[in-house]
Amino acid sequence: MHAVNRRAARVAARCLVVPLAVAPLLFAAQPAFAHTDLVTGSPAEAASESRLPQTIKLTFSDEMTSRYAKVALTTPDGEQGAAGAPQVTGRTVTLPVKRGLPAGSYTVGYRVVSADGHPVTGSYRFTVEEAAPAPAPTPTPTPTHTPARTPDASTTPDPPLPVVAVAGGLFLLAAAGVSVAVTRRRLTRHGS
Repeated sequence: MHAVNRRAARVAARCLVVPLAVAPLLFAAQPAFAHTDLVTGSPAEAASESRLPQTIKLTFSDEMTSRYAKVALTTPDGEQGAAGAPQVTGRTVTLPVKRGLPAGSYTVGYRVVSADGHPVTGSYRFTVEEAAPAPAPTPTPTPTHTPARTPDASTTPDPPLPVVAVAGGLFLLAAAGVSVAVTRRRLTRHGS
């Protein structure tokens, strides 16, 4: 009977140790549940600009990477207004704008990946009141810029598996192992 109590105490201790060992991982990973938010845009949403800006600057709540930060500018006539690829510096993504674009309503679209691995998309509009002056002709040919593509879900690789999912899976695996061990011991004890 004394041996049975020791076994029960060991099983109970294992049942408590595994969740206690996994708990810090779950609490440490809590910030990963937050999605990235657009903090500021320049020009701002619904802004009325006297002239076309040279760049579009978006600042997000999390650090960005060039690989997962896509930004596009659509002109009033539906064309792409980007003069190149977006540049990432910390939490800010900057998109250069073509010269000589018309006045009217512009749309800024973005697709970024949040800290928890989920894609976050959004868009907003601003207005330009005056058309930008046409660029001055140059005697030598200038290289053409490839317009930035509109963010596309099919070109973005799958985000990495969050730490929380791995920790949760390990916790469930450990709990299942403890349950099997307890059940076997009970069956062995009652069967003999």
